[in-house]
Amino acid sequence: MTSTPTPLTPVDPARLTEVLDGRWAHVRRDAREQLGTARYATVHGETMTEARERVTRLTADLAGTGSVALGYPAAYGGSDDSGGSVVSIEMLAQADLSLMVKAGVQWGLFGGAVQALGTQRHHDEFLPAIISFDLPGCFAMTETGHGSDVQQLRTTATYDPATQTFDLHTPHEAARKDYIGNAAKDGRMAVVFAQLVTGGQRHGVHAWLVPIRDAAGDPMPGVTIGDDGPKAGLLGVDNGRLSFDHVRVPREMLLDRYGQVAPDGTYSSSIENETRRFFTMLGTLVRGRVSVGGSASSATKVALEIAVRYGDVRRQFSAPGEEREVVVNDYLVHQRKLLPALARTYAFSFAQEELLGTMHDVLGAGSVDEGAQRELESRAAGLKALQTWHATQTIQLCREACGGAGYLQENRLPGLKADTDVFTTFEGDNTVLMQLVAKGLLTGYRDAFGSLDGWGKAAFVAEQVRETVLERTAARALIQRLVDAVPGREDDVPFTDRGWQLKMLEDREEHVLAGVIKRLRRNAATHRDGRQFDVFNDVQDHALKAAEAHMERVVLEAFVAGIERTSDPAARALLSRVCDLFALTTIEADKGWYLEHSRISPTRGKALTGAVNELLAELRPHMRTLVDAFAIPDAWLNCAILAEEPGRQETMAAHDAALRSAGSEPQAQDTATDLDMAPAQ
Repeated sequence: MTSTPTPLTPVDPARLTEVLDGRWAHVRRDAREQLGTARYATVHGETMTEARERVTRLTADLAGTGSVALGYPAAYGGSDDSGGSVVSIEMLAQADLSLMVKAGVQWGLFGGAVQALGTQRHHDEFLPAIISFDLPGCFAMTETGHGSDVQQLRTTATYDPATQTFDLHTPHEAARKDYIGNAAKDGRMAVVFAQLVTGGQRHGVHAWLVPIRDAAGDPMPGVTIGDDGPKAGLLGVDNGRLSFDHVRVPREMLLDRYGQVAPDGTYSSSIENETRRFFTMLGTLVRGRVSVGGSASSATKVALEIAVRYGDVRRQFSAPGEEREVVVNDYLVHQRKLLPALARTYAFSFAQEELLGTMHDVLGAGSVDEGAQRELESRAAGLKALQTWHATQTIQLCREACGGAGYLQENRLPGLKADTDVFTTFEGDNTVLMQLVAKGLLTGYRDAFGSLDGWGKAAFVAEQVRETVLERTAARALIQRLVDAVPGREDDVPFTDRGWQLKMLEDREEHVLAGVIKRLRRNAATHRDGRQFDVFNDVQDHALKAAEAHMERVVLEAFVAGIERTSDPAARALLSRVCDLFALTTIEADKGWYLEHSRISPTRGKALTGAVNELLAELRPHMRTLVDAFAIPDAWLNCAILAEEPGRQETMAAHDAALRSAGSEPQAQDTATDLDMAPAQ
């Protein structure tokens, strides 16, 4: 069932920009004003050497803008603004992803680790030089043989009381630090993660500040540095490899906020449990994961702006009775590509804004709230996975939407595609991150109902899930009121009813999670031999589905909260329709599940597709407004097909008129590469 909404009125893109820019609008404005020139844009056709040299120069320039210090303490010239620091990285991603990664490594990962894991003496000695880029650094966590499984790193740091130094050692090739940004060329010091050993006992993974190059740029004694060489993208980032052959590291270089080693080798920590200590340490570094997700969405916005603007001037095939060819954005199949992706990108913008606020508040609290930190880590993991998968899919879609032009480097899309491809892997493999989300949901359930064996009768599982796991994330009172207002006969509810949309995603999450719990209970009874690995491994696919359902519900709630904050009536109405499209295409994409579980009838399922198509037609006139609202400086887009844009339609019209006056008809161009735009015969 559909309803007849009030027709949309034109919207000033600036009104939408105000909403999208959110709490850190001032940081976004400053970035556009200070950096919105061609100097900070990508350069097409560079060699790897040229790209590295250019990005290093620009990174040094950034140090003088003040934006890089936002997340650092005021005592060192910062603003104690962790949210603002992530936003500044997101803005760089619109300009040049290599520059974004280089800056993220220096001030987010390297400097962030010193800030979060070190103590006052480390801050006083190293933070000023890190902020000014006088001390370029690396974040050496990942090993060749251990990427996602950080807790099992093989590099060791063994304390020697006689010399009061740690012996840092790479025991075999698989323990080599790999893919390390800033390592191949610029890094002079690294934060190195290794297993701490003292008195013959291991105390888990800790971090040390380790010089890797001397003042002349040569490797320090015992340090071997390699170059990862050319990559699929991110040519401006000097990823490298580090190995340590019994390198002596002074005791004072241990970043010892969470674990201390006395001169005699005695280990102490305020967190006794090794696993809790490890996850507390990693939790303080969550900014990197939040930055990657937000930057992926920034790149997606660039791709969508290029594709939408090109689709407004690119014409292909004439409709019967019409003299001119049809603008490709007028084809339903083109709208089916771009508008749902645009709606999902808007949804992620609001979800990212909410995540940033949570991160800023949790990290700035001064003391560790384990529950809040666990929820933050889970949310950051899930949103990073969804945003980076969306970037990969959408940038490819935009490339195809631009036909052959989208394949040319001068039109930016190939670079975006190559540069963002690794985002699904670094700062956590996406599949592993979604498992983290699933385990977080199950932990919340277990905390309320005890061990696996005591997880209640299956008949009550769904209700228990509702009571213990389904926590509202934004605009809680409003969302609960909308859901509660949905009538019993849902077939009579318009597809655009917000409460119905929310309830559909909520019901799916509850049902899927309840199914995981039931299967885990059965597996626990089957595997009485203690093979807990099999208990979870057998339901891994189901658990990932629960994680995805959870995150999509969270994203929709954030979108609803964003609309609630919008004061301009026209902007609010447009955003509401974009939210409808996000919700309905999310349901449509999983229509099989909703049909299998009798959440919608076959008749309603067919009508859903029609409702989506009606929304596409309604939003078609506003496509340009929606991408203009991203407020990306034209210099950052750096796209040749957009440089021709202002006079392109007039030029083509004049060309067509000249052909007709000569007795010829204009012919479609590049039909071999754009057959997907042909109307159905």
